[in-house]
Amino acid sequence: MNKIKTDILIIGAGSGGLSVAAGAVQMGADVTLLEGHKMGGDCLNYGCVPSKALIASAKAAYGQRHSAQYGVADAAGAVDYAAAKDHVADVIAQIAPVDSVERFEGLGVRVLREWGRFTSDRTVQAGDTEITARRVVIATGSSPLVPPIPGLDEVPYETNETLFELREQPEHLLIVGGGPIGMEMAQAHVRLGSKVTVIEGDKALGNDDPELAQVVLQSLKDEGVEIAEGATASRISGTAGDITIETGDGRSFHGSHLLMAVGRKTNTERLNLTAAGIETTTRGVKVDASLRTTNRRVYAIGDVAGGMQFTHVAGYHAGVIVRSLLFALPSKAKTAHIPWATYTDPELAQVGLTEAQARDTYGDRLEVVRFDYHHNDRAIAERKSRGFIKVMVVKGRPVGASIVGHQAGELINLWALVLANNMKMSQVAAMVSPYPTIGEVNKRAAGAYFSPRLFDSKLVKTVVGLVQRFIP
Repeated sequence: MNKIKTDILIIGAGSGGLSVAAGAVQMGADVTLLEGHKMGGDCLNYGCVPSKALIASAKAAYGQRHSAQYGVADAAGAVDYAAAKDHVADVIAQIAPVDSVERFEGLGVRVLREWGRFTSDRTVQAGDTEITARRVVIATGSSPLVPPIPGLDEVPYETNETLFELREQPEHLLIVGGGPIGMEMAQAHVRLGSKVTVIEGDKALGNDDPELAQVVLQSLKDEGVEIAEGATASRISGTAGDITIETGDGRSFHGSHLLMAVGRKTNTERLNLTAAGIETTTRGVKVDASLRTTNRRVYAIGDVAGGMQFTHVAGYHAGVIVRSLLFALPSKAKTAHIPWATYTDPELAQVGLTEAQARDTYGDRLEVVRFDYHHNDRAIAERKSRGFIKVMVVKGRPVGASIVGHQAGELINLWALVLANNMKMSQVAAMVSPYPTIGEVNKRAAGAYFSPRLFDSKLVKTVVGLVQRFIP
């Protein structure tokens, strides 16, 4: 048996694990990285990257069929589904070298293509190698959650881990789950020419502000997506090409293909955590504010830590723990400044508190300002004027921002910066945006906060009147 001693052992080569590895090795630590599956993890291979690539194909097809509004004749927008998947594969291939074994070995990381399993509080077995580490980072991510719906085990279905390898275009795609993954793939497939039905047991996009979510849902319905809410799948039956979903309220839905998109489960099964004295919860590995587990030698980051499941959160977690791992300095993870986006058309983005959450927290101290896209000149020129922004403000400081509309995922960056640095609305108002840009939406939202204070103020009008009367 081979034996290795290392400063930092990282289990999992997804976004968080790779970020820790790259940062730690370049600052002088001896780093060992384990990955039993694909380098780059879920984001590169099954999640963010392939889904956005497929969305880009769908956007191109939709644009061809809806170009008359720009004075360009509509075209058929004929779709070659297999070629669209070739585009997805090519995008993954272009990004993959950044996450490759070769790159990280070139940086000085010891990379073992093995699964890791704890054998004690500081040792991990990986194939025929025993690794003893001063510190261990669990970065094993999450996988699709497939609930035990009667009949599902006898029916062919896709998850995000198999969908992007599907070459045959679904004639009618049934999607169980109306969260971000389900709604993104619903719109992508209807634009690529499939019929699509989304079956959601509660409310579609239920974790977002319902006023904003409704704008997205109506857009999808306008494009032909059938959305059945309050429909809990109670039984699934059929064969390839002929699948039926029955719901608890007596409805029945028929389609050719099935995508399960009901959520995620953390990847802890292989780790033998009890051997290391590491506790778990129903959401994942139990961690404190510094992302330490119940074994103080071991950290958990990203999805497996049981919090917000986003690639950028894993990257943020990596930065938090590197401070502790390398410099023994205290560092805590926070969530108030973490943004997220759903890449439908229009996009949906959020950072900080929603309006409902802010009202619960601040009551009458809360002010909500908004600005509609249909007052933005660039949005009008682009025929992208559906949507609006809401900013939740308390005593001049934003505590949350919600955006639905064109490039919402880009616009939310500014508000993430504002919340991360506890900035004021006056600092946003002082920003000058180039004209005409979609980014002016943010500037105008800040203006909407100050306008009533300036234009509806009797004091301001009195002062202006006196100045005009008495100052030569």
